Amino acid sequence: MDKYQPSEADAKKLAHNFTYHKPKDDQPERYESIRATALVLAKKMCALCPPSRELSLALTHLEESIHWTNASIARNE
Repeated sequence: MDKYQPSEADAKKLAHNFTYHKPKDDQPERYESIRATALVLAKKMCALCPPSRELSLALTHLEESIHWTNASIARNE
């Protein structure tokens, strides 16, 4: 048995966040622009930083930032 239940507002937000959001209007172009810009930065990071755990983490966090940027576009329009 579940001990806690999300509020109605939390349940609604969870349903929204865990639902596929089909791209509409100019969203695909915006996603691509963000990815292309991040790729330029990722390449610059690799060119200027020695291979290291820190670089790997930086690249992972860059990928995460792209994910959350795209989620912002998908979930809030």
